Amino acid sequence: MGVLLGGAGSAASHAVLRGSDPADGAILKRAPAVVTLTFTEGVTVSDDSLRVLDPAGRRVNQGQPRHAAGKPGSVQTTLRGNVPTGTFTVAWRVVSADSHPISGAFTFSIGEPSATSALVPQPSAGDTAAGRLYGVGRYVAYLGFSLLVGATAFVLVCWPAGAGRRPLRRLAVTSWCVLLVSTLALLILRGPYETGGSPGSGLDLATVRRTLGTRPGEALGARIVLLAIAGIFLVLTSRTLSRIPVRDTPGKETAPAGWWPERPGHRTLVVAGVALALALTLTWAAAEHASVGIQVPLAIPVAMVHLLAMALWMGGLAALFIALRGPSHDTSVPVAAISRFSRIAFASVVALVGTGIYQSWRQLGSLDALTGTSYGRWLTLKTLFVLGLLAAATYSRKWTGELIRDSREQPVLADTPSTHVSVLVGVSHEAGSDRSLPAPIGNPPVVDSGPEPSESAAPPGLRRRLLRTVGTEVAIGVAILAISTTLTGTQPGRATVEQSHEAASTTVPGIATVLVPFDMGTHGGRGQVQVTLEPGRVGDNTLQAVIFAGDGGIATVPELRITFTLREQNIGPLDSKLVNRGGYWSTESVKIPMAGSWTMNVTVRTSEIDQITTTRDVNISPDQAP
Repeated sequence: MGVLLGGAGSAASHAVLRGSDPADGAILKRAPAVVTLTFTEGVTVSDDSLRVLDPAGRRVNQGQPRHAAGKPGSVQTTLRGNVPTGTFTVAWRVVSADSHPISGAFTFSIGEPSATSALVPQPSAGDTAAGRLYGVGRYVAYLGFSLLVGATAFVLVCWPAGAGRRPLRRLAVTSWCVLLVSTLALLILRGPYETGGSPGSGLDLATVRRTLGTRPGEALGARIVLLAIAGIFLVLTSRTLSRIPVRDTPGKETAPAGWWPERPGHRTLVVAGVALALALTLTWAAAEHASVGIQVPLAIPVAMVHLLAMALWMGGLAALFIALRGPSHDTSVPVAAISRFSRIAFASVVALVGTGIYQSWRQLGSLDALTGTSYGRWLTLKTLFVLGLLAAATYSRKWTGELIRDSREQPVLADTPSTHVSVLVGVSHEAGSDRSLPAPIGNPPVVDSGPEPSESAAPPGLRRRLLRTVGTEVAIGVAILAISTTLTGTQPGRATVEQSHEAASTTVPGIATVLVPFDMGTHGGRGQVQVTLEPGRVGDNTLQAVIFAGDGGIATVPELRITFTLREQNIGPLDSKLVNRGGYWSTESVKIPMAGSWTMNVTVRTSEIDQITTTRDVNISPDQAP
């Protein structure tokens, strides 16, 4: 894993604002005709994606935002005529190609900087009521998908006779309903989630129609159609498998020793089920992180396999847990079915590990992002929970091995419904023995020459131990699913690193603009200084600085001092001798004698005793020859 991450390069996923025209902090002599934002990838815009606010907080852009010709990553809006002078705020909110909304704001000035009543948005794009509900709906949809696919696969492949068990039928129908309702809710909430509106605004038919025209909306619409087909599939599965006869011997059905069914109708159901499950996973993979960035043709099928393996493992475990707690008149789950689920679970674990390593490499990009970004920290937490799940599975394997050995040693097959087994990894090699199992007393002996074991009752003490480990596995699995849902809505680590680099220093030809945050730990002592150095080259430069308070408004302070030091050459500190211009600070002449990476020291004093100094590196380019 270290080798993979250490050699990973950078690639775009969540869109990042790469530049703008006018640039952040630029001071213009006259108003521009249009304002243009350029992102690192294609974005989707709505009517309210761009807002340009004058110093009084009034909106001065007109018409709908639009993409520049042939540039899906470039967004423009037109300014109306006769705009005033002063500092303008550009607030933007767009949807990146991986379906997540992003937002931000910057300022530019016409004439001279001034105070402004326009506030810079502080919450993240998804931190709204609609965004939080959308996150809950995404988790419920994942849960419904896992239970639906896992329960159906458990019945089709592991225990066809289980189709007649009411608890399993109830689990499949309930999970189908949960997935359908959550998908409809996501379709309604998608509009306000993108635009930042109230949840109720999603009920507007025009909003729903607009959502269906986007890639995430198309994926949700396709999922609804597939779920309608899946409903018919569940009915056909129940009717077809109920016609498969069961042997008189308890726990012994006519299913063949291998996993592939002999009956044509059963085989058709298995093939159709696999196709439906893959199609459902595509509705997630084609609209989220896997659909953008590097290696998209490989990333999408990998994401599909990862999601499908998770559903087979976790959903199948839940189905087995419910089946083993069935009513007293049900026969016990046969050990043969448990053995088949063991093989499926083992293959799922292998698939999850392989696809998980690839996705981690693709989304993190570097080892530093593992600890330095939210995505990396959530991924680390998920890894710890997975290790806990595997530890619980080790005990389940131990109790299962004892159950199989006990079933071979008992001379009588008891018809006990509470045989409780959780098999995750490594049982099938024991279950594949050719030893035959004695038949119940009073019946002719039944010789089982196939590789599948039969069934016997578990001792009460063993049953209780199995019940505890299975319950632990299910609880940890629910937590892992919640963390996985959070990861799908979290900006990938490499995109976060790229965005931080963009925010730390935005370089435009002729202008060096730097944002310097400060926090003195006192009330009202948090904000940022926006420093603009023009032209950012050797020789004379002009410097302007605007101080923003924690709420995004212009702040006034009694003193602001900025000096420059070139440590490599032991030059400085050079004082810029700023002058308070009433709302901003500036100087017309800052002489920078040499090119290189200069350290800019920014000292902010907010009172007689509260003062803080922060630093930022500024690249000064050589003077251009005339």
